Amino acid sequence: MRPGLSRDLQKVDDSRKTAIINLELKRLNVDIAALQETRLASNGCLREANYIFFWQGLEPEEPRIHGVGFAIKKLSPQVSGTSVQWHSPHTPSLPVHFCRTCKHLQRLCPTLPSSSESKAQFYEELSNTIRDIPATEHLYLLGDFNARVGADHYSWPRCMRCMGHFGVGKINENGQRLLEFCSYHDLCITNTFYSVKPAHRVSWRHPRSQHWYQLDLIVTRRPSLNCVLTTRTYHSLDCDTDHSLVCSKVRLLPRHIYKTKQNTQHRLNTAKTVIPHLCEHFNTSIEEALQDYPAGSVEERWNHIRNAIFNSALTAFGKKEKQTPDWFQHNMAELEPLIEAKRIALTLYKNMPSRHNLCQLRKARKDTQQAARRCANNYWKNLCQNIQLSADRGDTRGMYDGMKKAFGTTIHKVAPLKSAEGETITDRSKQMSRWAEHYQDLYSKENTVSIEAIHNTIHLPTLEELDNPPSVDKLCQAIDSLACGKAPGKDGIPPEVIKAGKIRYSFTTCTNYSYSAGRTGLCLKICVTLT
Repeated sequence: MRPGLSRDLQKVDDSRKTAIINLELKRLNVDIAALQETRLASNGCLREANYIFFWQGLEPEEPRIHGVGFAIKKLSPQVSGTSVQWHSPHTPSLPVHFCRTCKHLQRLCPTLPSSSESKAQFYEELSNTIRDIPATEHLYLLGDFNARVGADHYSWPRCMRCMGHFGVGKINENGQRLLEFCSYHDLCITNTFYSVKPAHRVSWRHPRSQHWYQLDLIVTRRPSLNCVLTTRTYHSLDCDTDHSLVCSKVRLLPRHIYKTKQNTQHRLNTAKTVIPHLCEHFNTSIEEALQDYPAGSVEERWNHIRNAIFNSALTAFGKKEKQTPDWFQHNMAELEPLIEAKRIALTLYKNMPSRHNLCQLRKARKDTQQAARRCANNYWKNLCQNIQLSADRGDTRGMYDGMKKAFGTTIHKVAPLKSAEGETITDRSKQMSRWAEHYQDLYSKENTVSIEAIHNTIHLPTLEELDNPPSVDKLCQAIDSLACGKAPGKDGIPPEVIKAGKIRYSFTTCTNYSYSAGRTGLCLKICVTLT
């Protein structure tokens, strides 16, 4: 999995794997997906259009091998507000808050040629992680266990609770270890409990023998099996991997999450404030709106002015347009048909493997790769030209906007929290205790101020002119000195809109009326709007 961000300029045409995975998961309507072989260093978070990607890998100085993570759907109310917890460098945990807490564990398991010591260590660490999870919580183990549990259900009378009647193939050494582990912890392999088509039970095909195997498993507690509706494989998922997607539909009753609804306002499109006819339309709308000036209190007058400015600006300039995040989304109209053709060729080759279908799949992959490189090259070339043009013209704002597009999607790194002894803390409860200890030490120190320092403080004279109401010239000077490109305040009115409109007289009238009424608090509110 590559996020498409690279410091090497020769690799700017890297395929956006996270964007492709985002499209495929959205097409299949998946809420939570476990990712393997991410090969990304350290840990971090990346936001795509519909999903949030979390990953955990080795340290940056170590080789880029292995790595696991999660992809969580943004719009799912059940998984909103979740955070990934790392029990070990290769065991991420995702707590999802339902009526009872549900935890998803993702593991990268040892392969068949691995030593017995590494396998024993792996299952020992996994056992310690499971012991720390209460039995009342739902538990789901996701990933490629590199184990074949087979179809001989009756040869394992002790494992009849952990294995169903719909296994595939023969058991191997890793499968025997996994069945013993599931029997000890009262877990069950959901892939073997549902009667689906034989093609929907397997997830990986051997490159030489062309035999299909059941390697990617979803394991849960035996009492929670009645919550799992079905487990099957989707071979149509095209993410440039030889493993197919194994998906489980789980029926859980989510509890209602109470959230305070914030009154958000639309962000105005300040880029159109330089268009003359739109500014004229804006000033005309303000004049019409301010004709019915209320004669009530100061708050009523100010609210009327504020609403008139915002509504007139929204009508004239419109909402702020969402910027295209990167080259992949910018060229989606050209790339989407090629991605769909590649997916169809992959599905056809999996269903009917032949030399002709393999050639068609290779041709589809080649066309998609060439189009992606061409689109990326054109996008970066045009973007660099626009940045250079903005720099030559002295347009600092346009230059930095172009640089934001060039940096692409923001990767959120998780900063490690260390104890007082310098050890890294991964447990959430211990992290909270460490923060409490830090602030207790910080605020428990008493700072003493000497009397000499107080007497040596210079007493500044009182500025009596601040009690006088501001004049029109000072107010116009304050409006002209406003810095553009800043975020709007609570009123939602950016500085560009105040500069573009003929509203200085209305501000002066409301300010002077506030001074005469003794409402200096409202004057400060107007000053905040102007600054």
